[in-house]
Amino acid sequence: MTAAAIGVPATLEWRDGELHLLDQTRLPFQIHIERQDSAEQVWQSIQQLKVRGAPAIGVAAAYGLCVAMKPHRAMTLEAFREELQRQARYLESARPTAVNLAWALRRMLVTALPGGAADSDALYARLVTEAQRIHAEDTAICDGIATQGVDLIRSGEGVLTHCNAGALATTGLGTATAPLYLAHRRGTAFRVYADETRPLLQGARLTAWELQRAGIDVTLITDNMAASVMARGLVDLVIVGADRVTANGDVVNKIGTLSVAILARHFGVPFYVACPSSTIDSATATGAQVQIEERAPDEVTSFGGIPTAPNGLRAHNPAFDVTPHALVTGLITEHGIIRAPLDAGLRKLWTEHARHF
Repeated sequence: MTAAAIGVPATLEWRDGELHLLDQTRLPFQIHIERQDSAEQVWQSIQQLKVRGAPAIGVAAAYGLCVAMKPHRAMTLEAFREELQRQARYLESARPTAVNLAWALRRMLVTALPGGAADSDALYARLVTEAQRIHAEDTAICDGIATQGVDLIRSGEGVLTHCNAGALATTGLGTATAPLYLAHRRGTAFRVYADETRPLLQGARLTAWELQRAGIDVTLITDNMAASVMARGLVDLVIVGADRVTANGDVVNKIGTLSVAILARHFGVPFYVACPSSTIDSATATGAQVQIEERAPDEVTSFGGIPTAPNGLRAHNPAFDVTPHALVTGLITEHGIIRAPLDAGLRKLWTEHARHF
């Protein structure tokens, strides 16, 4: 099932040798597709959240490297590979926390290792093919997560989600939303509570918007309503996405995810994380070792360009937090659901599906 099938525009497209991105900063009020003409533009699009969500960032970065290298096809192979390394380092610096960015760029660099390419133009063609492969895999992974997680969605129950791990965060049905879309297609009647997700309101602007377009029963709540909604017994399940899962099962996700996990534990609500294998970081032992992106304070002190706090006020604005693995009921991957102990389950996954890592 594609994003188009649920009424959501494609996050990105590679058409006629060019990368086109949906500018998500303009949603839900304007659908604007922007062609990417340079590595600098792709970097800005990632950093400014025009494209966002770990899987979508990975695919965008892979194509972005193709955009960066297209003008250099007349270089010698040696010079082309050197420039490719430089451009990959540059694109990777756009956002430090989401692991898919570095993962996708590493795959692209491996594709460019010596051997098999007659000249730089042929190597460029190989890069495009690899980016298209990453793109197709991401779409298929979303379908896999949908299949693995759909039985968690039961008729008459309430599901809470935080931020946007939907179709807009991937090139398919999303991660956390994928089981919801499949359950809805099968006729399961359920309701969703979407946290608005301050400070940039990805839950309100993106998740609630795409679920509504798909015909799913969705109710928007502010972040500080989650406890009250759980206390009233309206939430039977929490599913969120992840920007990184470390080797021990710690989950790095949008700021506020930790609060939801703590509340879910208090109220006895299962807390699941939907994560493609590309988001699992086997090289990082725990969440404490992950660099958390700190964004501009004006995202907190203003909204839509309108000040919401006194001038000159300091603001703390980490984009992500770390949810300890002990609070996670299970990880929904395209290969199955990993339950506690998560570290053992992740090691088994790495052994059986090493090519994804």
